[in-house]
Amino acid sequence: MYSAVRTHDYDYPESEMDERESLYFDTISLADSEAAAVAAAHRKSLSQSRNTIYHSAVDLAGDEMRNSMRLGSGAAAEHMRLAWQPGYRQSTALEHLNGGASGDHTDAAIAAQMMALQNGRGQLPSGLAYAGNAGDGDDEVSRRLLRQRSIVSNKDKKLPITYSQWKLRTYRRFNDRERSVDFVLAYHVNKQQDEVAIRKRQIFEANLMREGLQLEHEQVQLMHFIKLHAPAEVLQRYAEILKIKMPLKCIPGQEQIIEETTHEFKTCLSRLCRSMFSSVQLNTELFPERAPRIHMEFADKYAELYDKQHPNYFDASTRYTIINFILQRQHFVMGEETADNLGVEKLINDGVYQCAYTLHDEVDRSRLLKEWANIGKWKNLQPLDHIKDYFGAKVALYFAWLGFYTQMLIPVSVLGILFFLYGFVTWNSDPISQDICNGNETVMCPQCDRDCNYWRLNETCTSARFNYLIDNSMTVFFALVMAIWAVVYLELWKRYSAGLVHRWGLTGFTHHAEHPRPQYLAKVSNSKRLKAKLQGNKSGLDPDVPFWSIKFLPNFTSFSIMVLFMCISIIAISSIIIYRMAQRASNSILGNENSMTYKILVMPMTAGFLDLIVISILDMVYRMLAVKLTNYEYCRTQTEYDESLTIKNYVFEFVNYYSSLFYIAFLKGKFVGYPAKYNRILGFRQEECNPGGCLMELCMQLIIIMVGKQAVNAIVEMLIPYLMRTFKEFSYRYGWMKEDSEQKLVPHNQYTEDFHLLPAENNSLYAEYLEMVVQYGFITLFSLAFPLAPLLALINNVMEVRLDAIKMLRFLRRPVGMRAHDIGVWHNIMIVVTRIAVASSAMIIAFSTNLIPKLVYRATHDDPELSNYLNFTLATFYTKDFQVQPLLLDSSYSNITECRYTEFRNNPWEQQPYKRPMIYWKILTARLAFIVVYQNIITMLQGILTWAVPDVSGRLLKRIKRENFLLREHIIEFEKQRAAAQAQTPQKQQPLQQQTQLASKAEPEVTLRQRLNGHESSVADTNTSYV
Repeated sequence: MYSAVRTHDYDYPESEMDERESLYFDTISLADSEAAAVAAAHRKSLSQSRNTIYHSAVDLAGDEMRNSMRLGSGAAAEHMRLAWQPGYRQSTALEHLNGGASGDHTDAAIAAQMMALQNGRGQLPSGLAYAGNAGDGDDEVSRRLLRQRSIVSNKDKKLPITYSQWKLRTYRRFNDRERSVDFVLAYHVNKQQDEVAIRKRQIFEANLMREGLQLEHEQVQLMHFIKLHAPAEVLQRYAEILKIKMPLKCIPGQEQIIEETTHEFKTCLSRLCRSMFSSVQLNTELFPERAPRIHMEFADKYAELYDKQHPNYFDASTRYTIINFILQRQHFVMGEETADNLGVEKLINDGVYQCAYTLHDEVDRSRLLKEWANIGKWKNLQPLDHIKDYFGAKVALYFAWLGFYTQMLIPVSVLGILFFLYGFVTWNSDPISQDICNGNETVMCPQCDRDCNYWRLNETCTSARFNYLIDNSMTVFFALVMAIWAVVYLELWKRYSAGLVHRWGLTGFTHHAEHPRPQYLAKVSNSKRLKAKLQGNKSGLDPDVPFWSIKFLPNFTSFSIMVLFMCISIIAISSIIIYRMAQRASNSILGNENSMTYKILVMPMTAGFLDLIVISILDMVYRMLAVKLTNYEYCRTQTEYDESLTIKNYVFEFVNYYSSLFYIAFLKGKFVGYPAKYNRILGFRQEECNPGGCLMELCMQLIIIMVGKQAVNAIVEMLIPYLMRTFKEFSYRYGWMKEDSEQKLVPHNQYTEDFHLLPAENNSLYAEYLEMVVQYGFITLFSLAFPLAPLLALINNVMEVRLDAIKMLRFLRRPVGMRAHDIGVWHNIMIVVTRIAVASSAMIIAFSTNLIPKLVYRATHDDPELSNYLNFTLATFYTKDFQVQPLLLDSSYSNITECRYTEFRNNPWEQQPYKRPMIYWKILTARLAFIVVYQNIITMLQGILTWAVPDVSGRLLKRIKRENFLLREHIIEFEKQRAAAQAQTPQKQQPLQQQTQLASKAEPEVTLRQRLNGHESSVADTNTSYV
C-alpha cells in the first residue's frame, strides 16, 4: 500500500529505488498516514536510525525552527506530536510544492521526518555505488525523486534540502555536525557483558581522552561505535614527536630557486609531444597542481611559519597516522602498565574491540573512483599527490612505482613485437626448419623404451618453424637490450622517486626514525632472558636485544622452515618431471603418445598446468606460514618486519615459480645419454628436446605459468571480495540469514558502511608488490624464450593499476597512512634479479639455442649457407645395440637397422663408437667462453650506466641544498625578529614567566616521548632537521 502511494504520485517507482534514495524520500516528502500505518506493521524501527533522521530534521528546520523544536512549542512541535498519531492527516509534500496547502517547505520537511520515524525507514546498504563528482549524482537523486505526473513544471519544484547536503551533515560527523570522525572503534554489545572487557575499554578510552582525543559513543543495534576526533593541538604535539614534515609558507627567494632548477621544455618537439599526449593528462579542475613548498619538521615554536592552507598541512593520512600512533601506545590495565597490555591491536586480538579503522571520505573517494579507479581511464596518468593525501606516502609510492614500471614496459614491448615480426618475415630463411620440412624422411630413434615407435624428422616441421620465431639471429640483440633496459629502469626509478619524495616532504626520512612495534615491545617484556635488563633499564621497554643469544634462534628457525618448504617445492616440481618421463598417465586419456602433437603440445601443456596448480597451492600455504614465522622473530620496527617477511616469501617464490623454467632451460635434454646407454632417474629415461631445441617448450611453460599466475591473482584479489560483498548485500535484502537478522548492522552513515568492508592490514601491499616483482623476474630471466612476455606484462599492469585502485576504494577499509621514502627491500630484490638475469640469459643462449653450434660449424666447415647443419647435429645409432628393443609388432619400421638422434657423438662404424668427438668439446668450450664474455660485457655496461645515472638528479640535489640554506636563513631571521619583539615589550615577560612555570609542572616533552616511544630519546632526536 505504501508502494502504491509512491507509484501513484511519482514516475520513479519504489522498485527502482535504492535504500539511500528511499531514506531521503522519506526525509523530504509525506506519505498518506493510513498507508504509512499499514506499512509500519511490516517495518522494524531502529533507534539509531531514528535518531539520525531526527537530527537531520533539526538541521532542515533552520535556526528558528530548531529552537522552537527544542523548546517543545510552536507549529513544529505540534507537528512532531501529531505525527506519531496514526489518524493524523497532513498535507503532502506535493501539496506544498503545488501551493495547494498553507505552510512552508520546512513545515513539510519536519512532518516528513516524523512520518519517516513512524515508518521506520532508516536503512542504507553497505555497497554504495559512487560515481561522478561529489554531489552531481546526489542532486540527480533529488531531482528524480521529486519527478511527478502533475502539471507542475520542473522550474516550480523546490527542495527543502538536496540529498548531498543532507548526507554531508550526517555521514562523517559527530552529533554536533561540526567535528569530523577521524577514527572508529567498534565492539559487539552482548547480552552477557564481560566485566573484564568493560574495564579494559574504560581504562583505554580514559587514556585516549587524557592524550587529548575527543570521543563520542554511539550504539547501533548490537554494535557499539566509538567515534574519535583529534583536535589541532593533539595533531601538532604528536607531529613534533613523530618528526612529521609540514609545508611552510612561501619564503622569499623560494620561487627563484624553483624556476632555476625546474627544467622548462621550450622546444617545438616538446610542445608537439605535450599536445599529442594531452588526452592522458589529468583533469586539472578535479586534480589541481600543487604549489611547490619547502617542508620542515613540525615545531610548535615555529607554528606561524607553516602554510596551514596547503593541502599537505595535516592531511587525512597524517591525521590517521597520528591517531593510530596514539592507539598503539595506550595501556588498558590500571597499575600494570607493561608492554603486554599495550595498544589497540592487543585489545582486538583479545576480543575487547572487534575492529579499529579509519573512514573513507565520500567526496574524495567518488572523485578518485571516477578519474583514477576506472578501467575506462586506463591511459590517463595517476593523481599521485591526491593518492598520497588519501592513502599515505607508502601506498602512493606503490602506485607510482607500478605506473612507472608499466610505462617502462612500453619500449621493450614494442621491441618484442618487432623481434617476433622479424621471425615471421625471415621464416623461410632458416636452414634448419627448411631442411626438416622439405621432405626429410630421416628416421629418428624412439623417445621411450618399449611402447614408442620410430618417427620421421619431418613430423616436427611445425615445431621447428615456431622455434625459429624465438631462436634466430636477433636473439642475442634482444637479450642485450633487455639487460640494459633492466638497469635503466631501476636507475630512472630511483631518480623519479627522489623527486616524488622531495615533493611530499619525505626527503631524509628513514626507518631509523620509526618507533618500536607494540608487538615487539610485548615480546621483549615477556622474554625471561631479558628480565634482568628490563629491571636495570630506566626506559623499561626497549633494551638492547643481543643477536646471538636472543635473536639468532628465532631467525634460524624461521629461515630453516623456509628452506624446508623450498625443498618441498623442488620435490613437487621433480615429481611432475618424473610424470613427464613416465608418460603413462596421459596415454589412455589423450591418445597415442607416439604422435608429435602429444609430444610437442599436449605433454608440455598438461605438465605446465600441473605445475601451476602445485605452485599456487604451495604459495598459499607458505604465505600463511611466513606471517607466523615472522611474528616469531624480534622485528623492532614495522619496516624491519616487512623486510623480513618479504625476503622469506620472495626467496620461496623464486624457487617455487622459476624452478620448472630453470629445469627446461638448463637441464632438460642436456644429460640424456645415447640409445645404447641412457641416463635414467628411477628407472625412467630423461626427457629429450626436439631437434630444434627446448626453447619452444620453455616458451609454452612461461606463458602458462605467467598468465595463469596473473589470472589466479586477479580472481583472489577482485572476484572473491566482490562475491563476499554481494552475498552480504543479498543476505540482508532478501533475508537469507534470518537467524542472524538481529545481529545485522544496518548501514546509515560512513562508519557503519565501512564496517562491512575488508580490513586493510599494515602489509596489505605485500601481495601486490610480490606479484609484480615475480612478474619482473619472468620478464628479465626468461623473456628471451618469449619476446612477447613484456607485452603481456604491459597489458596486465595497465589493468592491475586500476583494479588495485578499485579494490582499495571499494572493498577495503581505508588504510592508515604510513610514511616511506622508497619501495623498501623490493628495489634491492629487483637489483639481485637483474644480476641473475644476466647469467640466465647467457646460459640460455649458450645451451638452449643454436647460436654457438652454428658459429662453430661455420668456423670448421666450408658451408656458409648451413645447408648441411641439421645433419651435423644428428648422430647415427645401430638398432641392434638397443638395451631394450622396442615392441614394433606390425610397425612399418620393423626392418630399420639404424636411426638418428640429436647429439654430438661418434658414429657406430668409427674407431670409438658413441664416444664424444672433438667437435663436442669445441662447442662446449665456445659455450663457456660465450657465457664469460657475455656476462662480463653486460655487467660492465650495467656498471657504467649505474655510475653515469645518479640516484638523485643534479638539478634536484642542487635545489635541496639551496632550500636548506634558504630555510636556515629564514629561521635565523625569524628568531631575530621574535627576540627583537620580546625586547621591545618587557612588560609582557611576566605573563610568559607564569606560562613557563605552568609548563614546568606539566609532563616534560622528553618524558612524554619516553613513555610513548618505549625508550629514551637521544639529544639528537630533539633537534630539528630540515628538508
